[in-house]
Amino acid sequence: MSLEPADTSLPPGRAPSIRDVARVADVSYQTVSRVINNHPSIRPHTRQRVLDAMVELDFRPNRAARRLATKRSFTIGVVVTVNGAYYGPTSMVGAIEDAAREAGYSTLLASPRSAEDTAITEAVEHLIGEGVEGIVMLAPQIRTAEAIAGIRTAVPVVLMQADHVGSAPGLSVDNELGAALATRHLLGLGHTRIAHVAGPADWTEAQARVRGYTSALAVAGLEPVAVVEGDWTAESGYTAFQHLVGHDLTAVFCANDQMALGLIHAAADRDLTVPNDLSVIGFDDVPESAHYLPPLTTIRQDFDELGRRSLHHLLARLHATPPHDEVPVRPSLVVRASTMRPRG
Repeated sequence: MSLEPADTSLPPGRAPSIRDVARVADVSYQTVSRVINNHPSIRPHTRQRVLDAMVELDFRPNRAARRLATKRSFTIGVVVTVNGAYYGPTSMVGAIEDAAREAGYSTLLASPRSAEDTAITEAVEHLIGEGVEGIVMLAPQIRTAEAIAGIRTAVPVVLMQADHVGSAPGLSVDNELGAALATRHLLGLGHTRIAHVAGPADWTEAQARVRGYTSALAVAGLEPVAVVEGDWTAESGYTAFQHLVGHDLTAVFCANDQMALGLIHAAADRDLTVPNDLSVIGFDDVPESAHYLPPLTTIRQDFDELGRRSLHHLLARLHATPPHDEVPVRPSLVVRASTMRPRG
């Protein structure tokens, strides 16, 4: 290795090349290529020297040239079958994109016009036509997940958040556990009259959260006071509260934070304060939940971990290696000011 500092100057108007990076890093251009392609044989300190040289030269790998040289697209398809306004799916798509970028892949998003089988098939065929190497599908609705599980494709496909419908257990949050944590928190505070505002019945996550709620109550020897179905929106949480009036409640577990927001608003319109008159807990831990009035106690999901897992699981399929993380992602309880012991 040369002890002299490398010359990083380039002729005016010429963009840095892979050989310029090799010269500055004092390695072969083949080594630079291996770093760009995330080859596992590169030693960490060598990889860092190459990365530092790339930053110093402001070098950006030419993806088109990379594809021609390797005859690979280094592109992952992502199919989302739900409304992009939902916090959970939107967060998971962002997490997949980040994980793919870290692994040297780009992503191509497809959003079917509907959840019908033909629309989903068209989205998959479109991505395959664009040369994706694999597809991550986010399909939390039961019927949609079942349809996707039956599709046969020329590239590997992994399902996220499709509990027990053709997906790996490690590619979903343990929603049943999360709901049990929420319910146990309320039970631990002394609440025995606990209602639940559920998500749409055709979502696997919503079903799992109902199971977690009812099982935690059963262990305590209690029955559900009421279960009202919402559609994940704050408006449906507001409406759900109207159906809970008269049930002599002291606490409500909402299946997501947006519905909790609507429910808190509806309670305030009836001159009830949270948590003095009614404790409320949500699910998801959206960024705004810490700024609700009052700040919302909720269940946190690790969407970044889900994104990493889905990408790693897909790469394992591509390279015919065993996947890691075969257990669901564990959620956690975040206690804020919207829950307290019942008065009296």
